[in-house]
Amino acid sequence: MRILGIDPGSRFTGYGVVEVVGRAVHHVASGIVRVANEPWPGRLQSIFAGVRDIVEAHRPDHLAIERVFVHRNAESALKLGQARGAALCAALSPGIHIAEYSPNEIKLAIVGRGHATKEQVQHMVQMLLRLAEPPVADSADALAIALCHAHLSQSVVATKVAAPGRRTRRWRSLPDDLAARIKP
Repeated sequence: MRILGIDPGSRFTGYGVVEVVGRAVHHVASGIVRVANEPWPGRLQSIFAGVRDIVEAHRPDHLAIERVFVHRNAESALKLGQARGAALCAALSPGIHIAEYSPNEIKLAIVGRGHATKEQVQHMVQMLLRLAEPPVADSADALAIALCHAHLSQSVVATKVAAPGRRTRRWRSLPDDLAARIKP
């Protein structure tokens, strides 16, 4: 299973591609789609084109993206939502499963704390993917989103295999709303 993680932004959109083989997760590619300082429609076009190129190059089975959260500044939240929409539209194609995660869900899955710092996320991404050095912040966030999806997808599959048709103990199962968003 190949997963593309996207950390949308109006100037920098991070991406990370991981491959899941059995229980192992391997780094495939990561980086940043940088948007020039141009009028807003041109920025959205750049995000769309950049993500479309990544999808064509890496052919992911799953797309995991950060869910929009409310900023203090409404204009920033709207721009982030539009950037996210451009990235989603670029990635939509038959066969790609879409999953959305909140920042706290991602940090909890990767670091073990829902309010972890960016540095903690970068460090854990480096350790989990056995990278020589920590990835830059936006790329690390995108890889964390992809890793979150990989871990939660494996948890859903393991739960279904361990107890088909039965619920496992509460501490082993995912919340129903989270499990419903993940397609193994």
